[in-house]
Amino acid sequence: MTTALFARHALLPQGWQRDVLLEWDAHGDLTRVSPDATASPGTRQAQYVLPGMVNLHSHAFQRALGGLTEVAGDGPDSFWTWRDLMYRFASRITPDQIEAIAAQLFAECLRHGYTSLCEFHYLQRDVDGAAYARPAETAERVAAAGQATGMGLTLLPVLYSHAGFGEKPLAPAQARFRTNVDEVLGIVEALGALRSGQLEVGAAPHSLRAATIGQIRELAAGLPGRPLHIHIAEQQGEVQQCLAHAGRRPVEYLMDHVALDARWCLVHATHLNDAEVTALARSGAVAGLCPTTEANLGDGLFPLAPFIEAGGRFGIGSDSHVSQSPVEELRWLEYGQRLLHQKRNVAHTPAQRDVAGFLWQAALGGGAAAAGRRVGRIEAGSRADLLVLDADHPNLDGIIEAEVLGRVVFCGNDNLVRDVLCGGRWVVENGRHMAQEAIAGRYRQALKELRAVSQEVAK
Repeated sequence: MTTALFARHALLPQGWQRDVLLEWDAHGDLTRVSPDATASPGTRQAQYVLPGMVNLHSHAFQRALGGLTEVAGDGPDSFWTWRDLMYRFASRITPDQIEAIAAQLFAECLRHGYTSLCEFHYLQRDVDGAAYARPAETAERVAAAGQATGMGLTLLPVLYSHAGFGEKPLAPAQARFRTNVDEVLGIVEALGALRSGQLEVGAAPHSLRAATIGQIRELAAGLPGRPLHIHIAEQQGEVQQCLAHAGRRPVEYLMDHVALDARWCLVHATHLNDAEVTALARSGAVAGLCPTTEANLGDGLFPLAPFIEAGGRFGIGSDSHVSQSPVEELRWLEYGQRLLHQKRNVAHTPAQRDVAGFLWQAALGGGAAAAGRRVGRIEAGSRADLLVLDADHPNLDGIIEAEVLGRVVFCGNDNLVRDVLCGGRWVVENGRHMAQEAIAGRYRQALKELRAVSQEVAK
């Protein structure tokens, strides 16, 4: 079976093209992309079509925590005080609730234009810290949410063995996260049957705090060719701890011992010196940037301008999901740099001076590499992941092709995504997800249950 969409304007790898016939097969892969074509009678048509965006960093369960940590404590609030609140929330959540929350998140992300998501998944054990009878139980629940919503996934079971540098023992609040290399490889193997065009499986050493260099190298060797992600240099405190432990900054320390390449994604990498910026760019690894979460947690600002100048690759993620919009991530990625440098139009290259166009295309390329999937491009052989913009919206009225992404990224707060095709499946039409009401109902029930548990614990 082959189905099709005729786009009056489509953003292809070489730029905007007109009258593009897009065809895909029953597996969800684009089979033909034909510019300057003619629409056949009965073929679905659209004015503006973009490749779906890749969300390269997600902790799905944290979607239910959004807005609940914005009350000042008695002392200075920081990433570390937020983390304590997150641990308490994570200690209570069940597999059923994980699936319900993930489905709500994925439906929201799809409606806003994400068609691929990398799940950095570290809730591996039950509420008492014991292994589930099925070690991949919670990861399978995330996969089920992806199947139910249509979201393309890269599952990244997390290696989490220590509470800090020097193999510091885990705290009781971290018991649900505990894994060693063999356990992570076992979860990856258990998820192997789910691999398809719509789902890939890699792994994630949580951080240099939670996994030793030896463990990271062993995990990487056990998963040749698979995506590998790691949190790194997110906070100044982490940088100082790494210097005290190893005499090296985090990215320096990692690169001294691990051969980074294009399958690696270094998430946040906020605090880099000039040498690290250059080395990371040259490695081919992707910088995984999550501006709304990094702002929410007070992390700091990534050195984007020198990284772009050095030829570095980056993508965007929604991380703790204070936002589910790629537009907001891209907008604040640029705005943060404008505030830092006190100038406008920072994210560009000599060859691409359109800031919105550069950001969208760069995030697609870096996100696709981090996902390890054939996504982020409208071309034969890639997944049929397409966004149809709302051509009737005033923001898109009377514009030329070169202005489309500028209006999408930098104009107003309305969501301009009308319809979404993901893996050859129409999952959003007229701004609504195909199962929006049912998914929202299960999410509301999960929150009700979690509130009841929280109230019981507080007594």
